[in-house]
Amino acid sequence: MNAPEPSRPPRLTSLSHGGGCGCKIAPGVLSEILRSMPSTLPVPTQLMVGIETADDAAVYRLNDDQALIATTDFFMPIVDDPYDFGRIAATNAISDVYAMGGTPILALGIVGMPINVLPLETIGRILEGGQSVCAAAGIPIAGGHTIDSVEPIYGLVVLGLAHPSRIKRNADAQPGDVLVLGKPLGVGVLSAALKKEQLDAQGYRRMIDSTTKLNTPGAELAALEGVHALTDVTGFGLAGHSLELARGAGCTVRIEWRRVPLIEGVRELAAQGFVTGASGRNWTSYGADVRLPEGYAVEDRALLTDPQTSGGLLVSCSREAAEAVLAVFRRHGFASAALIGEVVAGAPVLEVV
Repeated sequence: MNAPEPSRPPRLTSLSHGGGCGCKIAPGVLSEILRSMPSTLPVPTQLMVGIETADDAAVYRLNDDQALIATTDFFMPIVDDPYDFGRIAATNAISDVYAMGGTPILALGIVGMPINVLPLETIGRILEGGQSVCAAAGIPIAGGHTIDSVEPIYGLVVLGLAHPSRIKRNADAQPGDVLVLGKPLGVGVLSAALKKEQLDAQGYRRMIDSTTKLNTPGAELAALEGVHALTDVTGFGLAGHSLELARGAGCTVRIEWRRVPLIEGVRELAAQGFVTGASGRNWTSYGADVRLPEGYAVEDRALLTDPQTSGGLLVSCSREAAEAVLAVFRRHGFASAALIGEVVAGAPVLEVV
């Protein structure tokens, strides 16, 4: 009598209802939640950046030379490989410090796992993936918190430092600025194809290469004269995070779609219907403030709103500083970085041309 074969552990993505930054609460729903919060909480004068403009991290001035950057980010699996999931989640969390113009100094782990469903070896590999990225960023995971949860969750609290004068908010773009995007779009589309087991090995490699690339140019960009605003493009898509720039500055953001870099193959996948539910929720939340050109393709709109897990930095800088900004990206290995648009006087909307 043959012994029964041991059961295989479930695919990580099969245990979650959403993955990566596509798990984010839709921006319209989030605005409603935040609007109901009391506005009478004490705000210390040292708090340089709070929740007012939905920025990437909180910033607290410690003294004349140091500001503390604090952020947290976590989500459910976007891939099935546990090591890659850990790497992606950690890279994404650390990005918020870079997006404020800071340098990360330490992290704390956030771990929620279905202990009776996933093998301990799988959980260990997720943590190893996160540790590998923190090692590459030069920071320790100095503690954290774990719970037994229904869906697998992993992420980090990350602390960083910057000089107070070099903190870059998402609200300080200026009319006449140009916009530079550090990474190509399409991670959400690739994740949708992966979940339906329709992503080939090359597509998976492109997805991992993008989502595990640390946004290390952040601190160097913040030191450049002419860089006015920084953010990273994550769960709300390029359109959503561009609108945050527009609303913060009280200006119109104009994007030239032909200039926007895309991960190879994603436009074809989007045309085949491989899009995330978050893309549609994003459009429902903020589409009224987006002006699209006549004949704009459905797949292009899906990419415009595509949730980017561990997406690229979006820089608003003077036109004179654009070449220096692109040079910083190139030195850090961001070959796809491109000038994609501009900031002009006008209503706080996004125009796509």
